[in-house]
Amino acid sequence: MAKSLAAKVNRRHRTASQQVTAGIMATILLVLPFWLIATFLVELAAFPWFFEFIILYLCLCDEQFHKVAEEVAQALKRDDKTSARRLLTPWMYRDTQELSEIGLVKATIERLVTSPVYGSVATILFFTLGGIPLVLGARMIKQLEYCWPSVNPRFSNFGRPVYYLSYGLYYLPTLCWNFSLAIQAGPKALLMLLRPKKSLYRVNNHLPSCEIAAHALNIELGGPIKMNGTKIRVETIGDGPKPNADNLKPALTLVSTAINIWVLSVIVIPAMWATLRYLQSVS
Repeated sequence: MAKSLAAKVNRRHRTASQQVTAGIMATILLVLPFWLIATFLVELAAFPWFFEFIILYLCLCDEQFHKVAEEVAQALKRDDKTSARRLLTPWMYRDTQELSEIGLVKATIERLVTSPVYGSVATILFFTLGGIPLVLGARMIKQLEYCWPSVNPRFSNFGRPVYYLSYGLYYLPTLCWNFSLAIQAGPKALLMLLRPKKSLYRVNNHLPSCEIAAHALNIELGGPIKMNGTKIRVETIGDGPKPNADNLKPALTLVSTAINIWVLSVIVIPAMWATLRYLQSVS
């Protein structure tokens, strides 16, 4: 019996290893060729700045969801949960058809406070550090992570390579974004940056952002989710009460303020640099 059990364990390990290997190969085959083609096409274009502008605009997807979140808030105010679910469905990799008002509000806020990580913040940082090739490559990897969410048991092994690759790429944007949220929520939120919450169940790199947002809004976030009809355990975050539709407006304000901080930094920092260069040349 022990030998049979050992054989089953070894077979399961081999299967998991094969799935991880398949995930690595699939990531390379789906990202590398299209990334090279897109990068070369931009470089060879007569007006590369035009295509760069289009790519940057498409990568700034968090502003589009901001409008969706406002529409969800209005739908919930009318007690129209069906419209709220319909609005959220294209933006979620989890099931939304059975979500209650609390679940809809949680899903909206969680998406709202995490989408700028790979939207505004990552686009600004990556374009500054590596230009359009880095922005485009990182965005393609993020899309694969959402197609193969490792929190979903179906992709727990297959999606793990792209998850860790995405986690490494977006570590700095996540840290910067969490800081822009934490400075609005007081010293305790800033301490959360030093001791980020880690998932007890499955990998979840958005947990620290949701933890800071839950503290700033004094609400509860997280909790079990459904994917393809399967219930997945995810820990709850925050010590506040369960959210309702009234909490969406403060969440929108929190995120808008943080994004404005980044927009101002894009304007102020180059202006300061240009001013210093001018003063240096004059002196």
